[in-house]
Amino acid sequence: MPTIREQLEQRELMMLVPQAARSAETRGRLRPEAEDDLRPAFQRDRDRIIHCKAFRRLKHKTQVFFAPAGDHYRTRLTHTLEVSQIARTIAKALWLHEDLTEAIALGHDLGHAPFGHHGERVLNELMPGGFNHYEQSLRVVDVLERDGRGLNLTWETRDGIAKHSKGKLGVPVGTDSSDRAATLEGQIVRISDLIAYVNHDIDDATRAGVLQESDLPKTSVRVLGETSSRRIGRMVGDVIFETRRLQLREIRMTGEVLDETLALRQFLFRAVYENEVSTAEFRKAGDILGALWTKVRERPLDFLDHRTVQAEGPDVAARDFLAGMTDRYAVGLFARLFIPKPWVDMHRALEEWTE
Repeated sequence: MPTIREQLEQRELMMLVPQAARSAETRGRLRPEAEDDLRPAFQRDRDRIIHCKAFRRLKHKTQVFFAPAGDHYRTRLTHTLEVSQIARTIAKALWLHEDLTEAIALGHDLGHAPFGHHGERVLNELMPGGFNHYEQSLRVVDVLERDGRGLNLTWETRDGIAKHSKGKLGVPVGTDSSDRAATLEGQIVRISDLIAYVNHDIDDATRAGVLQESDLPKTSVRVLGETSSRRIGRMVGDVIFETRRLQLREIRMTGEVLDETLALRQFLFRAVYENEVSTAEFRKAGDILGALWTKVRERPLDFLDHRTVQAEGPDVAARDFLAGMTDRYAVGLFARLFIPKPWVDMHRALEEWTE
């Protein structure tokens, strides 16, 4: 009698479109391992990611605003969940593999530095050879999790994580085949990441008083919609129908919607991400990372993974340590290492307490 996993794999063969990835046809894992009786390969990837420590740390990593006082600002974790929701909606409508799509979405920012993109820029300047969060995300799942054993994910999930980023000026669809994920599921996450942050960052910036809805580019609002909900619906629907029109050769957007989505992104860089008000605290955060970088390399035995120091050097070990920090851990460690504590005369304090 076939196992539950085999039954689920058979259901994939019958229900998904020919262009979809399939668990039974995975290119495999970094290290061979026995199949699970219950879960197909991509479902196991998703489960491993959502249970790993790096995923839990995302709740205390900045999305846009450092240590916001309100309860409703996004963190790197809530961003990841919004990307996953959008990506699954697209995958479901196109009859592609939802579990693979979700696994890539949940894992795409695991290697992000503390303090948002400013932290990434600081690490890029400090680290010889530079720093990219998508490369670090792959290192997290391949090496750093489970005490150096990694999560041993499938090739398809790893490829999607490595190819999800497009940078400040890159386009999320229509790129050269060498620059995009090999699976349609991975390509979905790339565009879903942009759809998610363009819209929720507008929402957060408006809540913070950094911008007003009336500040948004008029053409973008006319084409995409006046509210976050309408814009997401317009973008997601456009991806679905344009990809269907092109018979799922690759994930695409129409030219008009893509142009205005990118216009919104450029607007956000000018008005929010590089705004003097919203970046003021990040400059201090950058000083924190710089100071920690120097200190942990001076005292590698106290802070850094000894195996990494021996095998790959102190720079790589320091990069892993700092990139894995949450915002509050970095601030707390800085305070412990650099801010002097007030002197307390314990003998006198005891006498005063007993009088």
